[in-house]
Parts: sequence; C-alpha cells; structure tokens
Amino acid sequence: MKKLLIVESPTKAKTIKKFLDSKYNVTSCVGHIRDLPQSAKDIPEKYKKKPWANLGVDTDNNFEPIYCVPKDKDKVIKQIKTKLKEASELYLATDEDREGESISWHLVQVLKPKIKVKRMIFHEITKGAIKEALANTRKIDEDLVKAQEARRILDRLVGYTISPLLWKKLAYGLSAGRVQSVAVKILVSREKERINFVQAKYGSGTATFAVKNKKYEAKLKSIPVKNVIKNIALGTDFSPTTGKLKSNKVVVLDKKQFSKIEGLKTKPWIIAKVNEKKITKKPAPPFITSTLQQVASRRFAWSASKVMKVAQSLYEQGFITYMRTDSIAMSKDATKEARSIIAKIGKKYLPASANVYKQKSKSAQEAHEAIRPAGKFVHPDKISLPAKSSDETRLYDLIWKRAVASQMTNSIQKQVSIEVKPKNTDYTFVLSGTIIEFDGFLKLYNDESVEAVVLPNLKVGDTVQCSKLEYKEHETKPPFRFSEAMLIQTMEKEGIGRPSTYAPTISNIIHRGYVTKDKTSLIPTFKAMMVSNLLSKYFPEYVDMSFTSKMEEDLDKIAAGKLNHIDYLNGIYSGKEGLKNKVLKKEKLIDPSESRTFVIDKLKKYEFKIGRFGTYVTTKQGKEEIKINLPDDLAPSAVDEELLLAFSKGKESNTLGVDKETGLNIYSLSGKYGPYLQLGENNNNPKRISIPKELDPSMVTLKQAQYLLSLPLKLGVKDKKHDVILGISRFGVYVSSDGEYRSVSKDVSVFDVDLKLALKLLKEEKKSWKKKSNAIDLGVYPKTKYNIFIHSGKYGPYIKFKKKNYSIKKDIKPEKMTLKDAIEIIDKGK
Repeated sequence: MKKLLIVESPTKAKTIKKFLDSKYNVTSCVGHIRDLPQSAKDIPEKYKKKPWANLGVDTDNNFEPIYCVPKDKDKVIKQIKTKLKEASELYLATDEDREGESISWHLVQVLKPKIKVKRMIFHEITKGAIKEALANTRKIDEDLVKAQEARRILDRLVGYTISPLLWKKLAYGLSAGRVQSVAVKILVSREKERINFVQAKYGSGTATFAVKNKKYEAKLKSIPVKNVIKNIALGTDFSPTTGKLKSNKVVVLDKKQFSKIEGLKTKPWIIAKVNEKKITKKPAPPFITSTLQQVASRRFAWSASKVMKVAQSLYEQGFITYMRTDSIAMSKDATKEARSIIAKIGKKYLPASANVYKQKSKSAQEAHEAIRPAGKFVHPDKISLPAKSSDETRLYDLIWKRAVASQMTNSIQKQVSIEVKPKNTDYTFVLSGTIIEFDGFLKLYNDESVEAVVLPNLKVGDTVQCSKLEYKEHETKPPFRFSEAMLIQTMEKEGIGRPSTYAPTISNIIHRGYVTKDKTSLIPTFKAMMVSNLLSKYFPEYVDMSFTSKMEEDLDKIAAGKLNHIDYLNGIYSGKEGLKNKVLKKEKLIDPSESRTFVIDKLKKYEFKIGRFGTYVTTKQGKEEIKINLPDDLAPSAVDEELLLAFSKGKESNTLGVDKETGLNIYSLSGKYGPYLQLGENNNNPKRISIPKELDPSMVTLKQAQYLLSLPLKLGVKDKKHDVILGISRFGVYVSSDGEYRSVSKDVSVFDVDLKLALKLLKEEKKSWKKKSNAIDLGVYPKTKYNIFIHSGKYGPYIKFKKKNYSIKKDIKPEKMTLKDAIEIIDKGK
C-alpha cells in the first residue's frame, strides 16, 4: 500500500512528486475544503431558524462554527477518499502557517482517516527539505488551529454584525470588516487631509558656479532677515491643512528678497564651510511578505495580489521558500550558501562572520524563516523559468539579490555639504551629495537608488565665480495618497493584519468599491468616506489601529496556547459591552439621513449623499433643489465648485455636438467602466453607451457618436422572422437574434458590422462560458439599461443582474441558456 501525501496545490503536488519514490501517492485538496456558510442557502436546514443562523456560528454554544463543504469540492474530496482507502499512512503537507494547519485539521475532520496521520512541515520545496520533513513529522497543532478558527469567527462576527447595520443606515451591499475597515479609515483620513489642504506659495533659489570648467548648482539655504539668519521655507515647513508655516524660525522667500542676492552675482563667492560625515549603511535583511510587496510594488508597479500570485508560483515550483512570513531569519544552510556566492564576487564583500538581524515585529510567528531562494540559491541567469522577461524571473532575481546582499559587507559613504556665499554677506547656498567610498552590498542590491555624486574639491577660503542665479516659485502639494506599498507598510508597522491578509484586504476594498486606483495611488470613494465616518462615530474601537493591533496580539496568544479562544470570543461579542449589544444600542441612535450625507467645508452649499445607485450631490438653485449624479471613481479631494457645475450641465468632458433628431447635446464622458457617450443632461435619465475599446475616445466624431447612441440597432431579419440586433455592452460589441448572442472580434470595427457579418457570426458555434472573459452577455433585461450575464464562480455558474447573483440549477447547461431563461430565474428570485 502507498503512503498518501496531501498538499493544497496541484503545482505543489507536481513539484513534490519529483522528490519521492513510488511508495508515495501525492495529491492536492485544491485549497480549503470547508468554510463557514457563504450565503443563506449554504446553511443546513436544521439551523435556519436559529437567531444566529445568518452568522454561521452558534453564538449560544461556545461559538461552534457551521462548516460547509462547497459544491466544487465534492469531487475533490471523493477522489481523495478513494486514494485514502488504498493508503497505509496519511501525510498532511499543507503550508506551515496557521491557515495551512487549519486546512490539515479540516482534512482530518472530513476524511475521518482510520490510518496513522502525520503532519509534515517544510519551508521550501526541495528534495532535502521534503526528506527532512518526512523524517520529522508531528501531530496537528491544536493551538494554531484554534487561533485560525478564532480569526475566521472573529472576522465573521464583526463583518456580519456591523454590515447589516450599514445596509439599513447607508445603502444595501456595503460591508464592514475587522481589518478592511481600518485600512479604509487610513485611506479616508489621508483623503480628508487632502480635502482640507490649503495651498501656499514659497520661493527657492539656486546659484551656478564653475570649478575647472565644470558647472555645479548650489541651493539657497538661508538669508539674513533683520540681522537674524533664517533658513528659507521648504514645502515640508507648511501645515498640510492650514497652509500656514509651522514655525517662525523659517522665512518664506519671495522675488523681492532674492533680487538683493542678484545684485551680488558679480562679487567673489567664497567657500565658507565644508562638512563631511562618514556613514556606514547596513544591508537590508531578506524579504518578508510586507517588504517583498512594497519593493515589488515600487519597482514593477505590481499590485500586492500580483506579487503574492507570482511568489506563490515560484514557491510551488520549488524556487523560493514560503512567501507568507514576517520573520527575517535565514537558516544556517541558507546563510552559508549566500556567503559562498559572495566569496566568488570578492573577498572584500564577505564579512568576517555572518550578518544577524534582530526581529522588529514582536508577533513574528507566521513562519520561522524569511523569503529566500530555495536550496542551492540557483543564480537568476541559470534558473529554468519560461523567459527572461517573465514575471517569475523578475521576482526571483529580486529575491535572490536581496537574500545574498543581506550577508554582504556594509556600504561606506561620505555625505558632503559645501557652503558657498557672496563674500562678506550672510546669504548661504549649499552644494551637497553622497560619495560612495566602498559600495559593499550596493554592488549587488540597491533599493534606495544611492548614486555616487562627483563634487568639486574645494577648501574653506577658496573663491569661485557665480555664473547664474535663478529664482523659482513653488506651490505646496497636498499629502501624497497611499500606494499599496505604503498602506502595507503602515498596516505592518501598526500590527494590523498579518502577512496572509495584506493582499486580500487591498483586493477586497477595491472590489467592494471603497477604493479606486489611479496608477499606483489608492483613492477612497465617497462611499468609503461615509462608511468610515459612521464607523468612526459610533464604533470607534473597530476602526482604531491600536484596538485592531491588540486583536492580532490576542490571536497570537491563542496560537501560543496562552489564551482560551472561547473566552476571547465571548469577551469580544457577548455581554453588555460586547459587539452584539453595542450594535443593538447604536442602531437606535443612528440617523440614516445624517449618515448618508457628507459635507465638505469649502463646498458648504452642496451635500454629498449616497443612494441606491451611487453618490450624488444636492444643492439649491433658487427655490428648487437639484440633484447631480457623480461618477463612482471621482476622487473626493478633486471636487470643486467648477467641477460640480460642469457635472450639473452634463459637461464634465467634451461636448461633441447636438443630436439632430432629439436636439440634445452629446457628451464624451468617462466613468467607472471606462469611456462612454451620453445623450442629454444628467438630470433627465440620459441614454448612455460604452465607447468600444478599439476606439480612441478623443477621436470619436459626432457622426460616430450618433450611430453608437442609436444602438442597439436592428440590422435586418434572420430566417424571415427573427430580428438581428447589433449592440454594445461594457464587455464589447455583440450581435444577437432569437436569444442567441455572439461577440464581435476586437479587430472588427463596430461601424463595419452589417447583416451579412452578423448572420455569419450567429452561425458560428457559441464559445464556452468558461473562457477568459468568464462571462456570457445574454442581453438587456426588458425596460432597463442593465445587461444579464452568466459568470463562472467558485461554486459553479451563476447569473448576475445589476449587483445581485442568481443560482443556476445543476441540470441547466449555461452555454445553452437564453435571455428568456435568465429572465425567468431572475423574476423568481425577486
């Protein structure tokens, strides 16, 4: 009989198989096999009438969770059980963190094995690591399982208790979360700073002088003001909200003050001071989850979720160690491997003894080692990955260099500043730079972009001649918005979440419409502002960073066996001061009208509100109150009166002209789902249609716009009885007839689609609903502007209409569904 070894991922299984002989049967459970109910239909019938049923957790009975096996896992479990019958031993080889421990525990609960069960853990997927893990198995760690279960239950209690309150007081579909709500508040707080920001102006000056035919530019540092030497103000010297100087120790430079220096240009300039400071820079430790996400985000402009996806692939193929970790430690063997590589680079780059890094995070327990190359540290140029330009290769190169550089010698640098001033004056200019005396680890890895600066060799008392003086006027800029890297850095610093939660949290707040992205910036929406305001006012502790951090510490105590998870959950949820009672009390105090309104001080005559269909503004024009719809992706800090007036007239973008048939203006606009055309004004329920992706919105003509707005358009008749329709959805151009839909290739212009082409497309076999688009557009629901789509989800195919999902019965094949079939399902589900 064979020994059965179970991992989470098919790729991981494939890699491990290479290291084991025929005595082992390696299979995958494909992630989690059980979870709390995802919807009401998942709750077993016997629990549905219980007051706690919607939570999926029996709050009356020691927070006993209701675990459900998703439909798509039935087949997986059946296959594993078949293999288990033929096995002599069961090895659980899921990931080494709490989540992996929990998956192993669930496998035991579901499979109920009658053979010996062994838990094996490893930090990398190499032959040596797997052999060692097989030789050193242990039992499932119940404390780690309880900690993970407590985390899952805690997140469910917070989310499912507060979210329904948001539905009642703000809008349906909103959600709160233990970590997500804190992340949103961080972004909202920064956006409020930007809203309140008051712009200030300040000046700067530079002096150019030549030394041995080379030109150097020095910056004005200080000037005399009423016989007192003061530094000139920089942007950081102004308050980001009031626009005023934070201190009277600096002076705002203006053109008049600088003109006094211009009169000194022809005078001899003297070197007043030369400051030199030698500094030693230590290499950074190997990557942990958060630092890998931050650096990859900066270097490659990747999202946190993409970083983790690529890292997961590298780990499962055996190229790097486990990527969800907050430990900066590196094993002795790995350290030895790195040092052997450094010795080949040059002896001067190899320290006498290994570099040791002290753990900054008190709660670093997710894994016992940093992210590094697995096994023998294969050089990036020799790694067997698909292509040099692949994402995996780029990330592996980064991880390899950081891990090796962490064991290299320090970089020795000299910071030099040269003060130069017109002779016999107190106007001081400074030329500064960094001279790299010894590159050390910078030879291999440089995350700070430190570059050598060539400075003139000058001594105090030397004279130079100024060839140019230049004055520049600047305006202060509002505080930068958070990027994903900055948000992760803040969450890590404050102890919010853990390595496994950073990427999912950011993906979640974007998916739920609380945040939009502009290049790398995370921009909170008005929806996020209102949700955060309500939570901050009525449930401040649940969006407080220290409170959430304390929760993480308590979960760590549960994992260490120092805290009973039932007692902990009781303390959070039950009793007079528990979450359940707080929500019941606060619900009576919350005024929905007040909560749905957001006011910006500089726009007091406008009220920003959230409604069923998104954000809008109300204001009065005379005695009449007007309503202005706003795009979902509009940044709150970007709103001013001019923009609102433009939106109220429907002219927030280019006016293409007047439609001859209706006499209404046609506008080219941009919204949540990209560029679109609009016929008429916002306050008259205007007709809108997406601009096809192959068209440049700025190049669309009035004639083209009129044609697009005429869609859906009848092209002719099929089989002498069924209309053939040409239309556009946000997923692209399509043709339809008698409930059959076909997508038009992006290579074909919508203006070139005629009846002949449409009939040809309709004769073609319908593409599988499981293609990359992951959706079939069935068409528009009658008397609405909303399309009906079929999607492939975690639990199988489903219908999506507006923001609601509808299940499809197992015996119905999604690729054969018609618009009529979908409408019937939707009508029954209402």
